Amino acid sequence: MGTTKVSNYDPAILQRLPAIVKAYQLPDTKKAVIQILNSFLPFVAIWVAMYLLLDVSVWITLALAVVNAFFLVRIFIIQHDCGHQAFTGNRKANDIIGEVCSIISFMPYRYWAKSHNFHHGHNGILWEHRDIGDINLLTVNEFKSLSRFEKARYLLFRSAPVLFLIGPAWYLLIQNRFPLIRLKGWEHAHKALIKHNLILIGFYVAVIWLLGYKAFLLVHLPILLFFAVIAVWFFYVQHQHETSYKEWKDKWEYIRAAIQGSTYYKLPRFMHWLTGNIGYHHIHHLNPLVPNYELARCHHENPVFEQVANKITFWQSLRCIFNKLWDEEQERMISFREYMRRYRKGK
Repeated sequence: MGTTKVSNYDPAILQRLPAIVKAYQLPDTKKAVIQILNSFLPFVAIWVAMYLLLDVSVWITLALAVVNAFFLVRIFIIQHDCGHQAFTGNRKANDIIGEVCSIISFMPYRYWAKSHNFHHGHNGILWEHRDIGDINLLTVNEFKSLSRFEKARYLLFRSAPVLFLIGPAWYLLIQNRFPLIRLKGWEHAHKALIKHNLILIGFYVAVIWLLGYKAFLLVHLPILLFFAVIAVWFFYVQHQHETSYKEWKDKWEYIRAAIQGSTYYKLPRFMHWLTGNIGYHHIHHLNPLVPNYELARCHHENPVFEQVANKITFWQSLRCIFNKLWDEEQERMISFREYMRRYRKGK
């Protein structure tokens, strides 16, 4: 698949990486302001164009929704960085910007940030909470132990239509509307989620009252749904690649989880721009305090990342769709077809 097996490298190389990345974690106010402008202004302009074109052609409107979904990705990446307190050097500014972004993205700022930070601290750990902030997966042995009904349910969950069509809509419109994570210490996040939901209701009721229901159902909702599909796809590719890193808690290593457990999604430059450089996910996981507008520079100014990054192209990433189970014996993701071939008869 063209990816790198980081475990073959000298551990001393991996230990150097956090210090290299730390030099890029300082926020830049000018770059932050520019990113706000070149994300929000095109988004608003295309949104208005979609609204005005509704009576001309619904199909043109939907085509523009796909384009605008990428600008919503950029807005969400700003929100994402604010949740890490990485976008600007001012905590209050980060929180205000993040809250504003969350009204447009439908993703609750504080609740989502807490689950995402949880993911950063536990990425690749095989334990009971592996589904928080991540896409749940099972090991081969765990799958073997399931009943027929449970296996069928997991097969359905990991199918492409559910993961990349139904799942994104569910995640955006349902899962993030309710405080489903019931761990100790999440009380403040639960209250923030309820507050966010009330603000969302007030904001979009006002939009519908002022512009009509079509403004939401035929303009903003399609943007949200396309955005959710793009976001879930990127997140899937970044952690469900074949040569990923999954380990039990007592053996888990943060740096290997960051480098081997995250991909460098090598895309054309304009696609990195449209997606807020989140394709440089290996660097983001090494240090989430590095702002998105510094990720590409960090990667390209340090040749060591070309050596160790788990690089994957778009065409290679399509094969990730078939990665369903973690095979501890081979230390890689496998498909259901391979599972049936290797393990159906107990091999």
